[in-house]
Amino acid sequence: MNIDHTILTLIVFVPLAGALLLALLPDRGKTMQWGALGVTLFTFVLTLHLPAHYSYGVKSGTFQFEQNIPWIAGPAIHYHLGVDGLSMWLMVLTGLLAPLGALISWRAIDRRKKLFYVLFLLQQVAMMGIFASLDMFLYYGFWEMSLVPMTLLIATFGRSERRRRTAIKYFLYAFIPSGLLLVAMLWIYAQTDTFDLPTLANLAAQHAISGNSTAMWIASLAFLLAFAVKVPIFPLHGWLSDAIFEAPTAAVMVLAGKTALYSILRFSFAIFPAESHRIAPLLIALAAIGIVYGALLALVQNDLKRLAAYSTLGHLSFIVLGIFTFTIAGLGGGIYQILNESLAGAALFMLLGLLYERYGTYDMRDYGGLAAQLPWVATMFVITGLSIIGLPLLNSFVGEFLILSGSMQSVFAHHHFWTALAALGVILSAAYMLTMIQRVFYCDLGFKPRTVTGWDLDAREHLALWPMVALFLIMGVASPLWFRAIDPAAVALAGHPATAQVALPDHVLKLEAEASGGANAAAPAPLQPASGGAR
Repeated sequence: MNIDHTILTLIVFVPLAGALLLALLPDRGKTMQWGALGVTLFTFVLTLHLPAHYSYGVKSGTFQFEQNIPWIAGPAIHYHLGVDGLSMWLMVLTGLLAPLGALISWRAIDRRKKLFYVLFLLQQVAMMGIFASLDMFLYYGFWEMSLVPMTLLIATFGRSERRRRTAIKYFLYAFIPSGLLLVAMLWIYAQTDTFDLPTLANLAAQHAISGNSTAMWIASLAFLLAFAVKVPIFPLHGWLSDAIFEAPTAAVMVLAGKTALYSILRFSFAIFPAESHRIAPLLIALAAIGIVYGALLALVQNDLKRLAAYSTLGHLSFIVLGIFTFTIAGLGGGIYQILNESLAGAALFMLLGLLYERYGTYDMRDYGGLAAQLPWVATMFVITGLSIIGLPLLNSFVGEFLILSGSMQSVFAHHHFWTALAALGVILSAAYMLTMIQRVFYCDLGFKPRTVTGWDLDAREHLALWPMVALFLIMGVASPLWFRAIDPAAVALAGHPATAQVALPDHVLKLEAEASGGANAAAPAPLQPASGGAR
């Protein structure tokens, strides 16, 4: 046995060991900050083992770094971990955001630091476990575990008197649908005598889970509802604005999107492929509406955090649109956009947190003229804003272009209309993001800059932000580095036959050639849908 057989266990449980260590240490000086930073950096280094030793030439649907150990005999529960092109990059992303969250919280959290960093590390354990679990019961344990630290972070470290009410609201929104998810999982076990995801995916491909189509439909809705609330998908977003408004910056960076979108792709699509195709037209419509709805609400906000919350809703809806097209372009772009949105959204929330540290407000009406006082902060805001709106050569352009391309290739009814509506959302996102930057940094000098002395980025803040900026550019011009793993996963999810060697599709290579000035190698024979959509 070598490290490949234990690397996922190390990634999942090193943060747990770090949380236990911090709980035993005295809360003096910067002990908690340095301890959390050390643990998260070590975990991030461990996650880099995955892409460095990943076999990119394997067939679609293959899991790597697997560890499958019988855990409980009855019911049959296994400690089964593994990753593929869908989950590997999400684990690396989570590993990267954790030390950045620790850095950005260095000064912001000045009370009950031990509790904050212990909860922060426990949240990382839960997220890593969700991405690595291939046993449904094990997955559900991590899924439920993720609710507790986030709820306590909001309730304890929220910035207003409404923080406890917001925490309860978030918990109930997430927990009640999760109860239905557990019932559906138990029903599936009663039909198949297994919680093992690869086994269930094979049974689903043969239509062998259950002959009761009504029961399968209800179970699929239970899965989808639990995940849709956590994304959130319009109109199940009632918790999002309040939770983002209250939560500390490090918690907001991982609050929405990643785990739930991954769960839809991993569990709903694998176990309920027919039911997922059946409900896809509705989800495409809701996603397109959510894109425009989120953008319009962001456009009229004065509170920077609420603007960012509705921006998050719109961009997560964009991802939902892509994955429910069931085309290779839409699925690949959607998976890639999960990474892009997480990075750009995290950078935006980090910058908003830095402004709040300096001036104590998120109200845009109190700002203005900050570019002269804080040139580096203004520069980072502009670059992050351009990434969010999808400027060519930056990361989000690739994902949005593929999602819109995949949506146009979809075979579902009215897909041209919903694609046009989603494209309108792209224009609106540019409107609210550029308006926000103009009001905060380039208007006449506002009340707060006149009365409060701010300061530009210090060395720690530069260290937290520059990796994000570098990734915006690298992921924009070198996306094939990521698509080597993502495309086989997209091929499998789209329902196309696996091949021994999966090449990048022509649409990805063409996009990269355009983005980098036309310098790209010729593509091998592309894997394209026979009818432009799902089979």
